[in-house]
Amino acid sequence: TDAGVAYIEVGSFVSPKWVPQMAGSAEVFAHIRQQPGITYAALAPNLRGFEDALAAGVKEVAVFAAASEAFSQRNINCSISDSLQRFVPIMDAARQHGVRVRGYISCVLGCPYEGQVSAEQVAPIARELRDMGCYEVSLGDTIGTGTPGATRRLFEVVGAQVPRAELAGHFHDTYGQALANVYASLLEGINVFDSSVAGLGGCPYAKGASGNVASEDLLYMLQGLGIETGIDLDRLIAAGQRISAVLGRTSGARVARARSGQ
Repeated sequence: TDAGVAYIEVGSFVSPKWVPQMAGSAEVFAHIRQQPGITYAALAPNLRGFEDALAAGVKEVAVFAAASEAFSQRNINCSISDSLQRFVPIMDAARQHGVRVRGYISCVLGCPYEGQVSAEQVAPIARELRDMGCYEVSLGDTIGTGTPGATRRLFEVVGAQVPRAELAGHFHDTYGQALANVYASLLEGINVFDSSVAGLGGCPYAKGASGNVASEDLLYMLQGLGIETGIDLDRLIAAGQRISAVLGRTSGARVARARSGQ
């Protein structure tokens, strides 16, 4: 918040049985200092998760589907179609309580079980999420196998069915392609990107997948392109170094490591 980030995904109200790393999100929301004008969001994969998020005071939630049937079954134990149907009561409840809903689609450029994923698989899912009420749909390269060429084609195809102003990019850096894919997305008119401070994260259902593109590296590149975000790079680096120290790991942000001489 102090670095000037206006949208922060704080936690995930998923079953701790399936994703124990996400246990305690309600406690996190209870202890953060929420500032006016800043969005503090959380994932809510089902109605129970939405109700728990609502009880924790969350004002925006995200739902997530997969572009791969195999990943959908392994990740949320149902088909893509069934997962979308699960979101209907969430959307109804969100409208009733004035909660905004964002949509995610995972494995848009590759799946650990099915291999390459076509843009044509992604487009109808994105359109359905938008039609059911998601104000924005983030397309996620969950295992980080995407390349700039594939990324541009993805947004060309999906952008024909969903306005590009309502699409976002989410690129993991497993193959070192995340920043290149962000740049390719910018060329396609995409201007919202998910990132993770210090490059934290991964995916418990995609072995070997690294974290999302590091916020520090993304901000450094955007500043170099003359794109103003209102975010303070030094404060962002400090936040990443702090959480990395708590976790006992080296920051995944190259900019942070360069600045600290690591």
